[in-house]
Amino acid sequence: MAAETETFAFQAEINQLLSLIINTFYSNKEIFLRELISNSSDALDKIRFESLTDKSKLDAQPELFIHIIPDKATNTLSIIDSGVGMTKSDLVNNLGTIARSGTKEFMEALAAGADVSMIGQFGVGFYSAYLVAERVVVTTKHNDDEQYVWESQAGGSFTVTRDTSGENLGRGTKITLFLKEDQLEYLEERRLKDLIKKHSEFISYPISLWTEKTTEKEISDDEDEEDKKDTEEGKAQALRDSSMAGYMSSKKTMEINPENPIMEELRKRADADKNDKSVKDLTLLLFETALLTSGFSLDDPNTFGNRIHRMLKLGLSIDEDEKVEDTDMPTLEDAADAEESKMEEVD
Repeated sequence: MAAETETFAFQAEINQLLSLIINTFYSNKEIFLRELISNSSDALDKIRFESLTDKSKLDAQPELFIHIIPDKATNTLSIIDSGVGMTKSDLVNNLGTIARSGTKEFMEALAAGADVSMIGQFGVGFYSAYLVAERVVVTTKHNDDEQYVWESQAGGSFTVTRDTSGENLGRGTKITLFLKEDQLEYLEERRLKDLIKKHSEFISYPISLWTEKTTEKEISDDEDEEDKKDTEEGKAQALRDSSMAGYMSSKKTMEINPENPIMEELRKRADADKNDKSVKDLTLLLFETALLTSGFSLDDPNTFGNRIHRMLKLGLSIDEDEKVEDTDMPTLEDAADAEESKMEEVD
């Protein structure tokens, strides 16, 4: 049985804003990506904050990320985040029927000569999607509700439907932009890379740009069959471009809860003996684990593995068979200095 689709009229001021965005000539349309990435980051901040007091909030999707997926076959650009998501009520209210206080203020600012790029400062950055898209589809899943789809061509109304057949997000939001014919530049890999680098300076979450790679070769019928099988089993996978690492390594911080019993005990032991080998191991292990859980790779996985083995031996009360020179074990003060730049990359 197909899910029932409900149609809603945009609130008058939002309808005026959409009309203005669609019909006003504005050359700097690229700001739409900045606004959508910023909204994704805000949604991720919200679920991370909620998880501080209730870890189960992350169960549906433990990883915090932003994926950007261009699809030339359908002329669509999708932005997916694993943030807090929206309930059906959120979709109806936030994206159409209740005008944000900033809607009218933004239009007044535009009339007074303000730039369209200021749209995010008025809390209505989502609508900048219509600078480049003729149709926008928002699929979203909140922990407290079913998965829903919002859709509009900005013609005065939008629809909301419970999603019974689409991909299961787990938690978060997917915004799919059906690009206008003259805006297909936003499907090009180089253009998107440049924009992500330009507009994600203050984003604290990893941003992945999915890319499509094609190769040509002559193959036999048997190989063709095998290739089809491999294709079906595999590109469902994201190809995360290694060059994006630089774009997502903007100013990031490692958040530490000083009241956590682990931190309190580490501090006590460090105060008692700054050269305590186990304290150094545990401190660096904590940092490396934070790197891994935040989606980053380790510079030296072997060192991480050796540290795990030492902790296992310590826990099992097994003495080291021989004295191993600790080339990877700086003093706590040196470790803090040496790891400071890396700490900036940990979310």
